[in-house]
Amino acid sequence: MKKFLCLLFFCLTALSFSLSVAEEEELSFDALIEATPAPQVQETVTNEDGTVSTLAPDATLPPQLEADGSVMVTITAVGDVTIGRNVQHNGTSIFEKELKKQGGDINFIFRNVKDIFEDDHLTIANFEGVLADEYKIPSNKRENSYLFLAPTSYVEALTNNSVEAVTMENNHVGDFGEDGIASTIKTMEDAGIVWSNKENIGVYEVQGLKIAMLSYQTLNQPFTSEELKDIVDGDVKKARQQYDLVIVSFHWGDELDYAPKSNQIMLGRAAIDSGADLVLGHHSHRINPIECYKGKYIVYSLANCSFAGNNKPSDMFTFIFQTRFKVLNDEIISNTFRIIPCRISSRKDYNDFAITPLVEQSNISTVLTTLEKNGRKLDYAVSDYPLDWE
Repeated sequence: MKKFLCLLFFCLTALSFSLSVAEEEELSFDALIEATPAPQVQETVTNEDGTVSTLAPDATLPPQLEADGSVMVTITAVGDVTIGRNVQHNGTSIFEKELKKQGGDINFIFRNVKDIFEDDHLTIANFEGVLADEYKIPSNKRENSYLFLAPTSYVEALTNNSVEAVTMENNHVGDFGEDGIASTIKTMEDAGIVWSNKENIGVYEVQGLKIAMLSYQTLNQPFTSEELKDIVDGDVKKARQQYDLVIVSFHWGDELDYAPKSNQIMLGRAAIDSGADLVLGHHSHRINPIECYKGKYIVYSLANCSFAGNNKPSDMFTFIFQTRFKVLNDEIISNTFRIIPCRISSRKDYNDFAITPLVEQSNISTVLTTLEKNGRKLDYAVSDYPLDWE
């Protein structure tokens, strides 16, 4: 009898183990994502002018003052974040395959820069795609080669890695029409992520300062660059009266360009003339030089950050842009910058979508040389690209 009971116990144990293994082997992609922790939602307040401000976790604390009584704010900016899949391609996407290799942890895309993002006051990314769990392809998009979609749970890549704000004025946020835009906005808002587009100013409060973010694009628009200039001029001047810092982002230029075109130069400088404190650009998927115009920086292209559109781009170099504003008595008394040269992948042989700071001096030199070379025709190109704070 004892032998029978032992044999029965052994069989039941083996069966339980085999079922457990089978369940692990058949664990779905969706189940892996659902297993990740829920995002931390930040607090928001409605301002008198109707805009909504998102508060930094320490926004209710007194600002940390410098020795001279000023307030310093460190802002980080990165380029295109395009995650998820291209629905125009059948089968498992290159991003989903990599995510599975990473154990279903969506945070892998920022694992090598998380400490950089956490060590600032505000991180801004260009989110280029749609967050939605259901979708319909609009009739005017059916022939497009790329339509980028990610489940709403992917927003955790932002919330878990200290990306506080996104620009959403670009040529892929509308890939799935108004429903896709609405889903993406709701997902960002539910997660406490500040977002901006041509109709919405994103506002973030930190260190006792209100930072306004305005976003525009020049692609497939019904107006000319001159007409956009007038729009930006009015918006920036109005924001200038209400906020302590004004940041303008442009999705502009041509893909694969390493230098800005004349209309970009005109718009970037015009934004500064209207009162912007910083101009950020993206779309070309390539790094572009930086100008210092009237003491304010114009970053013409931040290139890619985490880009799921290609697993073997011809150029995987990029950089993280950081600037520090010192504000005293409502006036900016200094603004310095540095860049952190990066590769959009932690690997050299293919793009694994995990942006990674460069360590090899030859690669760092390539980034610096590219920026300097393509800035030679710009009247206000910065003289050098510091890798550390002054």
